[in-house]
Amino acid sequence: MKNTDTDTQLRDKLRVVQARIAAACVASGRSVDAVQLLAVSKTFSADDVRQVAACGQRDFGENYIQEGVDKITALQGGAHPLVWHCIGPMQSNKTKLVAEHFDWAHTVDRLKIAQRLSDQRPAHLAPLNVCLQVNIDGGETKSGIAPADVLALAAEIANLPRLALRGLMTIPDPVDGFDAQVTVHAKARALFDDVKATLNLPQFDTLSMGMTGDLEAAVQAGSTMVRVGTAIFGGRNYAA
Repeated sequence: MKNTDTDTQLRDKLRVVQARIAAACVASGRSVDAVQLLAVSKTFSADDVRQVAACGQRDFGENYIQEGVDKITALQGGAHPLVWHCIGPMQSNKTKLVAEHFDWAHTVDRLKIAQRLSDQRPAHLAPLNVCLQVNIDGGETKSGIAPADVLALAAEIANLPRLALRGLMTIPDPVDGFDAQVTVHAKARALFDDVKATLNLPQFDTLSMGMTGDLEAAVQAGSTMVRVGTAIFGGRNYAA
């Protein structure tokens, strides 16, 4: 039985997030369609994704690869094809699943992973869109390549035949205050601009940064894609 109360709640939450993004774009002097929303659906069910998709959302992000594959499989064949983004850690033994099922991989931070993704991407699919994950603020426990190493890695990955290098992704540690948030995100924007200008890659157009708590600052700094989960789906229950 369809839960109309849940449908309404998800639709309303999605609209609030969309309105936040639009307002942030206007405040930054950018077009209201300059920033794409990636709905992060980790730990939520395929039915939850289906309900949000029914409201027009097409791009969904998954942190846990097998969980994501299960949802991708369950939701295949819908009236509107969904676009699936892997935004979680990627080990060598999981690259085949990502290459075969996802449309995007945001967490590439070493050449070995990129080579495996390219080698394992099925020939009948379009090249896999990838972003380099950058440890933009130097967090000791954070994944991602150091900013100083991004340009060299980007140049190597750009030559892999079954990948399309689309941009950079960052997950900085939380900081207090809008201006401080903008400052951190602005470092990623400057790095993005440098790579784009130096390598002259026509498809290098995505700066994936900003989440529920700092999307306004990320948009101000130049994000083109914000990753929002809690504000759409609600709090997560990680209990087994």
